[in-house]
Amino acid sequence: MTSGSTGQAEAERDEKGGIRTALAGLTTRGRSFLAAGVAAAVCAYVLGQSDLLRVGLLLSVLPLVCATVLYRTRYRVSGSRRLSPARVPAGSEARVHLRMDNVSRLPTGLLMLQDRVPYVLGPRPRFVLDRVEPGGRREVSYRVRSDLRGRYPLGPLQLRLSDPFGMCELTRSFSTYDTLTVIPRVEPLPPVRFSGEAKGYGDGRQRSLALAGEDDVIPRGYRYGDDLRRVHWRSTARYGELMVRREEQPQRARCTVLLDTRGPAFQGAGPDSAFEWAVSGTASVLVHMLERGFSVRLLTDTGSSVPGEGADGFAGASQESADAAGLMMDTLAVIDHSDGTGLSRAYDVLRGGNEGLLVAFFGDLDEEQATVAAKMRQRSGGAVAFVLGSGTWGREPTDVPGALDRGEERLRMLREAGWTALSVPRGASLNDLWRQADRARTDAVASGGVLGEGGVA
Repeated sequence: MTSGSTGQAEAERDEKGGIRTALAGLTTRGRSFLAAGVAAAVCAYVLGQSDLLRVGLLLSVLPLVCATVLYRTRYRVSGSRRLSPARVPAGSEARVHLRMDNVSRLPTGLLMLQDRVPYVLGPRPRFVLDRVEPGGRREVSYRVRSDLRGRYPLGPLQLRLSDPFGMCELTRSFSTYDTLTVIPRVEPLPPVRFSGEAKGYGDGRQRSLALAGEDDVIPRGYRYGDDLRRVHWRSTARYGELMVRREEQPQRARCTVLLDTRGPAFQGAGPDSAFEWAVSGTASVLVHMLERGFSVRLLTDTGSSVPGEGADGFAGASQESADAAGLMMDTLAVIDHSDGTGLSRAYDVLRGGNEGLLVAFFGDLDEEQATVAAKMRQRSGGAVAFVLGSGTWGREPTDVPGALDRGEERLRMLREAGWTALSVPRGASLNDLWRQADRARTDAVASGGVLGEGGVA
């Protein structure tokens, strides 16, 4: 994916302002020539030396001519920027391509190109371009990298022009800029199956419901190419024209990924913090489920979801799945801690219907929030929770008295409610935990544990 923009400098409409801008760009050499020329002209007038006057005029006019020509040239140079890619995972590099075009009939002098980038992306890039012929172009590139997700502006582009004699330097600022989106890291997950039985139904029924629904009994008119075996003869006799049964309307398996963004629930900050691990895990599960053909929805503790998301989430295994993944990644790129302290609003959204598979990433849970989280399991076909508590994630767990015991108690509450709940230690791999969750759920089914309806993952 690439993103590009072209910018032109805004010309000053005031002639006096343009003159002041040109004179302000005189270098030390240009000012010295101008001062020497004026001094020589004054001495020639006092002494009556015409030859000295010519020298003074030459010294004075040269920097003024250079400034005028350079000032007119600066509006005949165009610049463009292109990002490749415009969306990059945290810790990966993106390349920024810059191109300068000389659209004037005169060659340029020495050009110094500088692009503004945030400090987190690296040092400010600078390039020196030699003379550009009329109609010519120059292309340069540089790399940017960030370990922190977010949206970072690039630009505006600045160009410093200099005349061949070094008499004048003018800086031109382009008005456009681009945005680099640094998304969370996505870890590939294995295609495991979270299976089980509940409410008298086995995995086979859940799988069939996930793949196809019942026929729509309302017939429609025959269309060229329809299978004649689907002709509905009773409706054909009634309407006097050939009618066929509608095709099966597939029902996609659904998955909701819940991200706990409560500020007090997570300790620390930075790329290695528990919250960043949870965001990265959420991104990994969303992409994995989309690739598996699920209708996926992203939900936070505030009850909000991705703008533009349908009632059942984004459909996977379709042409729009890549766009859906990009939209959710853009949302996760800028997501931050919420001001909320509870999970009740997310529970209100989840209890509205059967959500299929529910995958949650929780921070610290007190007894009240653990109770709310346990009730979320009632409306889901399967539930997997990754808990990033202070007892297992903090750098010094012993400094938090009772944190480990409280964490185990919260996990027990979730498991008794039917969750497949795992504690996430610092530096753990989501790939390993994903497999561990599958084994834990399979063992629970084999031992006769009470679990929800199966979901395919």
